[in-house]
Amino acid sequence: MSNRIKNIAVTSTAAALLMGLALSAWLKPADEFSVSERRPLDGMPELTLDSLLADEREDTFMSKFEGYTLDQFPLRDGFRTLKSIASYYIFGHLDNNGIYIEDGYAAQLEYPINEGSIDYAAAKFKEASGYFGEDTAFYFAVVPDKGYFLAEENGYPSLDYDRFFTLCREKMDFARQIDITGTLSLENYFKTDTHWKPETLGGTADAIADAMGVTLSADYEEAVLDVPFYGVYYGQSALPLPSEEMRYLTGDVLDGCTVYSYEAGREIGVYDMEKAHGKDPYEMFLGGNLTAVKITNPAASTDRELVVFRDSFGASLTPLLIEAYSEIIVIDIRYAPLSMIAGYRDPGGRPIAADLGTADDVLFIYSTLVLNNSNTLR
Repeated sequence: MSNRIKNIAVTSTAAALLMGLALSAWLKPADEFSVSERRPLDGMPELTLDSLLADEREDTFMSKFEGYTLDQFPLRDGFRTLKSIASYYIFGHLDNNGIYIEDGYAAQLEYPINEGSIDYAAAKFKEASGYFGEDTAFYFAVVPDKGYFLAEENGYPSLDYDRFFTLCREKMDFARQIDITGTLSLENYFKTDTHWKPETLGGTADAIADAMGVTLSADYEEAVLDVPFYGVYYGQSALPLPSEEMRYLTGDVLDGCTVYSYEAGREIGVYDMEKAHGKDPYEMFLGGNLTAVKITNPAASTDRELVVFRDSFGASLTPLLIEAYSEIIVIDIRYAPLSMIAGYRDPGGRPIAADLGTADDVLFIYSTLVLNNSNTLR
């Protein structure tokens, strides 16, 4: 075959490939959501005179159109995977999209300490403490991210965790710190996800209960979710990481509890099995991103009441504490301010604010990832 024919063949193949991708991009319906990245994808922006003349870059038609074309590119996930494989295994990059992998665990780079963020979180928690009575006891626990176990020893930029915990203790001086780091190891966390494994948290729950002056002794059985679990880092890393099992605990104590969602205005389960089979199975714990739920334990041996301010880590841990309390109100101020949540009412018409005023204990439990990026708190 002559060089001329070879050149024509190569050029024609490349042109056909580019034409095919272009036609596919224009003809395929726009995807609304990326399952792998767990985020909505940009759609075709509206072409208006204002969007053409906008001064701010992010508001212009072309800037939004660029985001649309990137999100809706044909075979996007496949190309992302190829890029990540090349980045990790051919070019030897230590991370991709801020995600690194060591010892089979995927983790997110998180550094440096954002002291202003800790200040903001502490101010929000201090503000929340004003809703409670004089006899209420306050506690807080910081959940370390996987970088606590992986980053520094493997040569990645890392938070100074000792200083981080010290800053939290100093800035949240109205509450007693509960150190749970000694109850945790890397094995307590999912390999492909941010979160810890709820079935491994018995020692952590015991440590928190002991610090708050209550005792846990219930026995639980493990159940396995009947769908494979792919954590958030599976999509963010764009690598073909293996799936994991999602396990959760069952037993007489949890089976006997009722859980009321103030937003839904109805009872829900400790585990939301519809969300367990949805886009993010970790949202199965206490309904996921609900701002306020009340767990009632009719078999409690005491009439003690607990309020937990939490992120998603706290959602999976809190059910293990209900054994020691007749009632736990669980609040997430990432989605609504406490001033709004306090007005929610239970089926009997009692507002949350009234329950806050009679609470015996309050626990603030948040991960380092949230405390170091606390602009999510309302």
